[in-house]
Amino acid sequence: MKISELKRGMRGVNVSGKIEEISEVRRVNTRYGPARVADAKLTDDSGSIKLTLWNEQLDNVGVGYEVDIENGYITEFRGELQLNVGKFGKLSVKK
Repeated sequence: MKISELKRGMRGVNVSGKIEEISEVRRVNTRYGPARVADAKLTDDSGSIKLTLWNEQLDNVGVGYEVDIENGYITEFRGELQLNVGKFGKLSVKK
């Protein structure tokens, strides 16, 4: 699936792209305890979307990495679409 085809509320999203930038890592408290979170810009030849990265995902990726997202979902926050991996999804770095 291409990034330009993504719409709010979609589930089971499989998409590939390149991480163009990553925001500062923020420390937050969740109902599961403290966590680290950052927003990345994921792009492909059709467009870009904000990708939310949590904890160990932050340790496995960097700017310029090509990644595959399996079983992600799309939300919207302040008018901007966001791709989330979630606990049932998978983020893998292409070799």
